[in-house]
Amino acid sequence: MSRVHPAGGRHADVLPEDHPLPPPADLNALDERVWPHHARRDEGALTVGGVDVRDLAQEFGTPLYVYDEDDVRARAREYAAAFHDGNVHYAGKAFLCVAMAKWLKEEGLGLDVCTGGELAIALAADFPVERITLHGNNKSVHELERAVAVGVGHIVIDSFEEIARLAYLAEKLGRRPKVMVRVTTGVEAHTHEFIATAHDDQKFGFSRSSGAALEAVRRVLELRDTLELVGLHSHIGSQIFDPDGFEVAAHRLAELLVSIRDEHGVELPELDLGGGYGIAYTNGDEPIDPKTMADSLRDIVQRECRSYGLTMPKLTVEPGRAISGPGGITLYEVGTVKNVEGLRTYVSVDGGMSDNLRTALYGAEYTCVLASRESQAEPMLSRLVGKHCESGDIVVRDLWLPDDLAAGDLVAVAATGAYCRSMASNYNHVPRPAVVAVRDGAARVVVRRESDADLLRLDAEVEA
Repeated sequence: MSRVHPAGGRHADVLPEDHPLPPPADLNALDERVWPHHARRDEGALTVGGVDVRDLAQEFGTPLYVYDEDDVRARAREYAAAFHDGNVHYAGKAFLCVAMAKWLKEEGLGLDVCTGGELAIALAADFPVERITLHGNNKSVHELERAVAVGVGHIVIDSFEEIARLAYLAEKLGRRPKVMVRVTTGVEAHTHEFIATAHDDQKFGFSRSSGAALEAVRRVLELRDTLELVGLHSHIGSQIFDPDGFEVAAHRLAELLVSIRDEHGVELPELDLGGGYGIAYTNGDEPIDPKTMADSLRDIVQRECRSYGLTMPKLTVEPGRAISGPGGITLYEVGTVKNVEGLRTYVSVDGGMSDNLRTALYGAEYTCVLASRESQAEPMLSRLVGKHCESGDIVVRDLWLPDDLAAGDLVAVAATGAYCRSMASNYNHVPRPAVVAVRDGAARVVVRRESDADLLRLDAEVEA
């Protein structure tokens, strides 16, 4: 009996099938909620930060990550102002390089890192160590030792093994690091399974419902001469558009704070509610502005503290995507345009899942436009795909592009400033793109493009 799946007309649809939305009224329009603050059309071509994308492609090549520096800085300032009575720590996993760390430092934010590599970037940027928090569910001895040695501001404890490991290192180095216990509150954000992080059945933190979180607190407090417990940490997920989940999480954290007070006579002074605030990838997304989110979280925690007779702790939040995501775009050159009659047109570009894995991994949606010129042609239902040897190599699943699109045109995908470069790979031995910052009509490389030499550099069979 044959076990081969019969290939029908839609056998390449590796992601769940949806009915695409109708074409927009204007294919050339740039929705200000989706595109960087300083994205415009100038004589038809897209400009970002006052720089024409055609000039960017000519000088730096494609694919190309482009960041509107003023957009990123403005969002950082907006969060700092909204949470003026707390701490804002940028989640470095969204996107981090030395230049980004310097922008954040100059705008007064803190920084969350979750690996030794991210910590190395922060230190290379001379980021203030007291404003760095180290996360991670499986921090190595080397990562913990370096964090303690340089004096990072906080370490978020994620396992019982880590408590003993960190205490040993702290005593060895003669330091007393400030620590927080990460709690899984049992709150599931309404988001993709892979980016929901507060339900019990996952790898992060200590379960509140099982009693593991309270036991972790006991063990840390028993080591109070070595470890300084300053608070609890919670993160309910990513791409969140309302504060409802935070309200339930805050209620459960407050109950835990009461248990700690009653058992140990200690009121912890800090509470970290994580991040995960959503951004607009398409015109159907409605993110909450930072002030509204800050006011909501502050009110929620104050209400819970009042009801339990607790002193209001200092709040920390960890926006990542919300700061770097909207200010970044990815620029591609069209290579082939292939019409599959009765279905759609496949537009292949010179990048793909190696520079944006999110569509294949999460089913993420994006907005894309013809960037090198305007067009009044009729809209055609399209799928923007990459050059990799995978059917699932899709950048934008369903979009409308003008039907005069041709090889050599440039297209731009909006809101790629978070997680795209961070998750980039060398699949099919494709070099990772450069990262360029634009500001006031000037562009500069902040992360250079990889070369064939970079790909071969670690191959032991290649002579030096």
